[in-house]
Amino acid sequence: MPSKTVSLVLGSGGARGLAHIGIIGWLEENDFDIRSISGASMGALVGGIYAAGKLDTYARWVKALEKMDVVRLLDFSFERQGLIKGDKVMSALRKLIGDFDIEDLPVSFTAIATDVDHQREVWLNRGSLFDAVRASIAIPTFFTPVEFRGRLLLDGGLINPIPIAPTLRDKTDITIAVNLAARPEKLEQPRTREKKEEDDKNSYRDRIGEFLDSLQERFIQRGEDEADLFDIINRSFDTMQATITRFQLAAYSPDVIVDIPRNACASLEFYRAAEMIELGRQRAEQVLATYVENNGN
Repeated sequence: MPSKTVSLVLGSGGARGLAHIGIIGWLEENDFDIRSISGASMGALVGGIYAAGKLDTYARWVKALEKMDVVRLLDFSFERQGLIKGDKVMSALRKLIGDFDIEDLPVSFTAIATDVDHQREVWLNRGSLFDAVRASIAIPTFFTPVEFRGRLLLDGGLINPIPIAPTLRDKTDITIAVNLAARPEKLEQPRTREKKEEDDKNSYRDRIGEFLDSLQERFIQRGEDEADLFDIINRSFDTMQATITRFQLAAYSPDVIVDIPRNACASLEFYRAAEMIELGRQRAEQVLATYVENNGN
């Protein structure tokens, strides 16, 4: 049977978006032909790098990140618009991947951002790949906004955390959407326990880890007995994204939905890349193996 062509929709969700790498890997290993990608926030980052043909390079890099590496990539801003400028992250990615014009990529690609002045989503499908990605990942209160072509842009997940609409005119066999805002589940986290044991051997790395953990508690993690302002903002953001995602999936009904539980990891836990990539691969296997069996791919 010829391979099935795919329009791939990659949702937003911080470090959970590393699961996209495992899902893409499974699709390639099983002869799916990804022709089009639409992504919001982390989905735009992973999708854009894949469209440029550099996902293996990025996967090797991100799997090597440890807690203090993540901290080194955080360039704190003295502006009131956000905690992190994001220049270090984007500079590291440009050096690692190179920059490309979106219209020259071998795979059709659209990044979603939010125009806060006009209160609408913006589809970024031309110009610099990493300019588009930077706009799409501008998480409110965390990353500073981006001035892009005369517009002030923020994270695409604000208004469309699972952007299916850009793929509707694609002439592909199936549309696969990855939802990073799925219901929480009880998940084993063996890599996290291993990292803790390893970090206990080095007091300096302990201090770095504690610093990053404190950032997560303040800006990302939820479920604490006492919630501060930033925790409330981010919990509200998660709630909004989950609600919008449900409406989007109901309205557009993609052929296949791969769910990643929203408690799989916190948004800054990029040092858990190997675990998230494997989770993505497992969830793709669970959902798409059934699709293959029923549709004779």
